[in-house]
Amino acid sequence: MNTGKILLGVLAGAAAGALLGILFAPEKGSDTRKKISKKGEDYAESLKEKFNEFVGSMAEKFDQVKEEVSDLTDHQTRVKTEEAKKA
Repeated sequence: MNTGKILLGVLAGAAAGALLGILFAPEKGSDTRKKISKKGEDYAESLKEKFNEFVGSMAEKFDQVKEEVSDLTDHQTRVKTEEAKKA
């Protein structure tokens, strides 16, 4: 989770820097608003992609753990069955 906080901080810093750079640029207000809107859309798309990658990796890890637990449970069941047969 620490990596997620770092990534979020970097993205926020980049967004703030880009916004300040655009606001202090000597251009018409309508052009500046269009640039701000475009940058916001770009950052939102990038954030969505990163979030989807994160969710995908968590889903893979969840499936892996679920499979390991299932294997462990199957093994324990076999051991107990064999012990019951011996007894």
